[in-house]
Formats: sequence, structure tokens, C-alpha cells
Amino acid sequence: MKSVAVFCGANPGNQPWFAAAAAELGKTLAERNIRVLFGGGSVGLMGILADAVLAHGGPITGVITDQLNGLELGHPGVHDMIVVESMAERRTLLIKGTDGVITLPGGYGSMDEHFEALTLAQLHQYRKPVGLLNVRGYYDPMLHMLEHMVHFGFLKEQNRGLCIDAATVPELLDKMAAYEYQAVHKWLVEKS
Repeated sequence: MKSVAVFCGANPGNQPWFAAAAAELGKTLAERNIRVLFGGGSVGLMGILADAVLAHGGPITGVITDQLNGLELGHPGVHDMIVVESMAERRTLLIKGTDGVITLPGGYGSMDEHFEALTLAQLHQYRKPVGLLNVRGYYDPMLHMLEHMVHFGFLKEQNRGLCIDAATVPELLDKMAAYEYQAVHKWLVEKS
């Protein structure tokens, strides 16, 4: 991988291991010289991730909305900062041309970005790995929901595999490196 989009919370969460995971991911990506594209923020896990990438000399690009930048939330140390008008434009630019997506713990925004990438993968518009860093089981309920969707016929079993998850940074990066795109068409109907 030469570049990866990282989606993560604009809050740090209320447990220290979330910040530790963001810092480890930023450090690891910098050490591997993998360009990080992120939401451009200086707060929460976004800021921690960016600080770690910068501290270890890694390449990083921020994509932030004009509204959020106007609130002085843009990371001052990130010099490659793209300011856009809308969240939709931000999501598109974050994954365009990347070699993968990683989602750290976060809230609505992180979920929006993560599921946008999965939707594009399901539609054969994004054929790179979409990874979920499941820090201490944070995403276990969501992963259970994906299985629930398969069970009730709203998600193809093979497309469930588009969401790669792992509990640690090395394990997730290894899974992403070994990833082979194999989505089936969502509307493929089995005939009886």
C-alpha cells in the first residue's frame, strides 16, 4: 500500500486504548511510508493520528470542510490540507486513489465514511481493502449486525467479507495486504 484513508473520531473516546491505537496506527503507517489521508482535524483521534504520523516523518494529507476549518479545527501541522465545501465531497476525496481504507473507533461521521467505502466496494466502484480496527471489541456489535444482515438476506455472505476487521494494527495491515477483491453483484438473484 502506498496510501490509505483513515476514518476516525473527532473525539478521543473515554478509554486510553483508543488514543493508543490511533497513535500506533499513525506511527506504523509513517514507518512504512504509507501516505495517510484523513479528515484534517486537530482534535480527537484524528489529531492523535496526525500527530503520530508527523512525529515519525510520514506523509499526510488532510481533507476538511470549510465549516470545520472555519471553527479552527484544522490540524496546523498538516501542510497538505484540502478544504472542501461538503461532507460528501470530503468522503469522495478521502478515498479517491487510495490503496485502502482503515476505520478507527468513532461516531456517526466515521460510520458514514466506513459504510460509504463498503457501499462503493459492493457496487464494484472501490476494489481496495476496507479495514476496521476493532480496538478491544469496540465494533463487536456492528460486526454482529453485519452477520444479522446476512442471516436475514439483506447482505450477501461474500459481500460481508468486504469489511475486514482485526483487533491490532499489525493484524489488520497483514489482512489488508493479503486482500483480494471478490464482491458479488448485490442484485444477483438465485433461481430455484
